Amino acid sequence: MDFAWSDQQRELLDAVDRFASEQLRYDMIENDRNAVFNHDAWKKCGGFGIQGLPVSEEYGGLAQDPITTVAALERLGYGCKDNGLNFSINAHMWTAIIPLVYNGSEAQKKKYLPGLCDGSLIGGNAMSEPNSGSDAFSLATTAVRKGAKYILNGSKIFVTNGPIADVLLVFASTDKAKGAAGISAFLVEKGSPGLDLSHKIEKMGVRTSPMGEVFFEDCEVPEENRLGKEGAGSWMFTRSMTWERGCILAASVGTMQRLLETCIRYANERKQNGQSIGKFQQVATKIVDMKMRVESSRHMLYHCAWAAGRRKAVYLEAAMAKLQISESWVRCCEDAIQIHGGYGYMTEYEIERELRDAIGSKLYSGTSEVQRNIIASMLGL
Repeated sequence: MDFAWSDQQRELLDAVDRFASEQLRYDMIENDRNAVFNHDAWKKCGGFGIQGLPVSEEYGGLAQDPITTVAALERLGYGCKDNGLNFSINAHMWTAIIPLVYNGSEAQKKKYLPGLCDGSLIGGNAMSEPNSGSDAFSLATTAVRKGAKYILNGSKIFVTNGPIADVLLVFASTDKAKGAAGISAFLVEKGSPGLDLSHKIEKMGVRTSPMGEVFFEDCEVPEENRLGKEGAGSWMFTRSMTWERGCILAASVGTMQRLLETCIRYANERKQNGQSIGKFQQVATKIVDMKMRVESSRHMLYHCAWAAGRRKAVYLEAAMAKLQISESWVRCCEDAIQIHGGYGYMTEYEIERELRDAIGSKLYSGTSEVQRNIIASMLGL
């Protein structure tokens, strides 16, 4: 595995660094407190090309390979403190754009991908239901075909970008007798008759990324908005979920790097008993542990993306990357708070928010326990 960057890659990554540090700095304390989604920042990211990183130029993207894409998202997380914005972008990319890239018809790609890339459209994915939990394919939402359209009935929960989405990828059962093999996917646009996106959910962390419940009451969806074949939904979801697990925390690696550097500066500047606290072994050990977590997380992220770029199956690698990065992020935030002491617990130092944002990463895209089950099964256990 050669992770050395070409001149072209380095130019892009340096540009992301400059863009994030110069264009995406704003008052996160107030935005977090009021759960404000920054539409202007979203559009700036779209204008730069962030959302379109993995999409071909034909449809308005930057045509970057997986490893360049995750490296760019890592830079985004380093320069932008808005973990909610970063999460919304990643959810948009891996659960709405990627299924379209791999499964969309030519007409669907031309209709939706340019807007999803340039920031004029916001996408989301509606799979989870109130009673399904980790058993994702136990769907109660149905789609009944009537002539040239489908009628959707049911509800979805924990829909990232739900309250602000212009288009949702919705999974519903078209044949309950077939179980998972009877699930189909649909592109449902905002304003569709019978679609209700108004139910917003308040969260502990990533508060600047809107999440909501979505309801379908005799919601009419044209036949041409079915994504892929009837019954292909479970396969499609599994494929996009593998991309999501492997890549959705790319920005978090950059966040951990920024947090590490913040702690090093503080440990060198903060004096106790006549010396910097970084000279105390317990403080230094925490920082060393943070460094180890950052490097191991980055390696697993890059390895998963490198393998995916070579069309290798990455079911195992994606689960390991998701588990490693999410658990490392939480532990790094906990250590950062301990290193800063009482100041780390105060809102104005912006570290307590990092912990609140990090905790959710052990839940979404499959809990840490689910990732361990996947890894165990791939090891033959």
